[in-house]
Amino acid sequence: GYQFEAAEASLELLMYRLIGEPKQYFDLLGYRVFDMQAPEEGHPTVEATVMVRVPPGVGEVEHTAASGNGPVNALDNAIRKALERFYPQLKEMVLEDYKVRVLPGSPGTGAMVRVLIFSRDQNDRWGTVGVSQDILEASCRALVDSLTYKLFKDRHKKKA
Repeated sequence: GYQFEAAEASLELLMYRLIGEPKQYFDLLGYRVFDMQAPEEGHPTVEATVMVRVPPGVGEVEHTAASGNGPVNALDNAIRKALERFYPQLKEMVLEDYKVRVLPGSPGTGAMVRVLIFSRDQNDRWGTVGVSQDILEASCRALVDSLTYKLFKDRHKKKA
């Protein structure tokens, strides 16, 4: 299901993982997204709650919630909020574009989807991908790759 066209960062992370890199910076232990309809406000309120462990396996568990203008934005905000205390450089990056494509195979709402995210910081722009039957899970995979890539590239630039 993975196609890495325009998702060079996910492909680069995959290649490095095959040789034991990059360092895993955090574990996403779980997440929930709540979409609450508020007719009196005229728009839905979306909140995401995440649990991350930094560093992976042995570190602190950070349990955080954040809101957003949609489920993916709320999830992005919550993950960043949980991680920025450990990795303040994540404040430098922004999610620039978000695209969803239904993959051939299963029809309708049971189809696999491919989420492509483009992110940038002051120096670079990169694409990451996530694939799943669940659009939120595919989005989460692409978000985690995007955050991981930012940390990975910054670490490697310091070494150079």
